[in-house]
Amino acid sequence: MSNNQSSNQNPPITLNGKKKLEVELKHLLSVERPAVLEAIEVARGHGDLSENAEYHAAKERQAYISARIDYVKGIIASAQVIDPKSIRVEHVAFGATVEIIDAESGEESVYQIVGQDEADIKKKKISIASPVARAMVGKREGDEIVVRSPKGEIIYEVAAIRYE
Repeated sequence: MSNNQSSNQNPPITLNGKKKLEVELKHLLSVERPAVLEAIEVARGHGDLSENAEYHAAKERQAYISARIDYVKGIIASAQVIDPKSIRVEHVAFGATVEIIDAESGEESVYQIVGQDEADIKKKKISIASPVARAMVGKREGDEIVVRSPKGEIIYEVAAIRYE
């Protein structure tokens, strides 16, 4: 396997993000890959492969699973794993859970800043590369942040910073 992640050397990932990738990798290797190999064998038993939709679908799934295995292995091998609980700073940095307040509406939001591969807006986990996270980094409690969005600038106040 090559170590050519030159455009994104050692991307950061939280300890929990790494654990989730390890669980996914184990599932891909122990469940998904054997299941698709079995599906290919069953489809082969149906005769002419040139017009066998099951066979072609299983081969496509096999290619996807193989690519995903390689990708996850690469992330696990090259990522800079950061445990947010070990961070001792007073400002927003990677791994922080940040409570922000919309200056106009007063609406509160809480986000954790995570690596790109573990971002999930439904779980309030935003990528370090996102505009909101980039605006937060380096700020302290009480600081104002300005996020540029398609609707214009949105101003927030950093209400709390936790590393958990």
